[in-house]
Amino acid sequence: MKRFEDKVVIITGGGSGLGRASASQIAKEGAKLVLVDLNKAALEESKSGILSETPSAVVELVEANVAEEKEVEKFVNFTIDKFGKIDGFFNNAGIEGKQNLTEDFGIDEFNRVVNINLNGVFYGMKHVLKEMKKQGFGSIVNTASVGGIRGVGNQSGYAASKHGVVGLTRNSGIEYGQYGISVKAIAPGAIMTPMVEGSLKQIGGDNWEEAGKEFVSVNPMKRFGKPEEVGYLVAFLLSNHADFINATVIPIDGGQSYKY
Repeated sequence: MKRFEDKVVIITGGGSGLGRASASQIAKEGAKLVLVDLNKAALEESKSGILSETPSAVVELVEANVAEEKEVEKFVNFTIDKFGKIDGFFNNAGIEGKQNLTEDFGIDEFNRVVNINLNGVFYGMKHVLKEMKKQGFGSIVNTASVGGIRGVGNQSGYAASKHGVVGLTRNSGIEYGQYGISVKAIAPGAIMTPMVEGSLKQIGGDNWEEAGKEFVSVNPMKRFGKPEEVGYLVAFLLSNHADFINATVIPIDGGQSYKY
């Protein structure tokens, strides 16, 4: 299936995890990719992996910090200058931050997490939506979280930022649907990415793998999700097959968010 032939897709957080897995799937379906990340070496690894699977893929790399609006504007302008349009935008870059009770959650850490996870998503939407509105078409998928649709505990910055992403998604979907643009979000649960591994190490230290087993023991599917499973969903949501899905949030969590 070549749902993205002649289409241009930007992916932030493209150096690892969900961004890398989604890029791999979308490249297989013919997209021209612009991968954005703060980690240049990770971007190069993503590109190398994509080209090993899809030698014909077109992959451009932009090193940028999504928490800085000027840098977001830079990768959007780069894409327009290079390809002339933006068909899809996976607005994905984010961090978990440190775990702590709300009363002990430092303001600097709170601001850091919100600046990346919420402000970064807002900057991306602001500049990409402006281009998509001119075009009269486009699809945006934001990365929220199960932590954006329910409480998770010990993650004030993360939960606040991801709830904000859900609000931005619903609001902008209502605003821009009339211009041929769909805006939706995914709410991943425990997907085995470097970020989730880091979270488990905060919980369990050297015994993080045991902590992981305990963590997923209450999930209806009794396992972690795989990044490629999220990649399949993102590819669908960015494709024309999902144009009428708008202003909503799709969980991908094995049923976790509905159990509690």
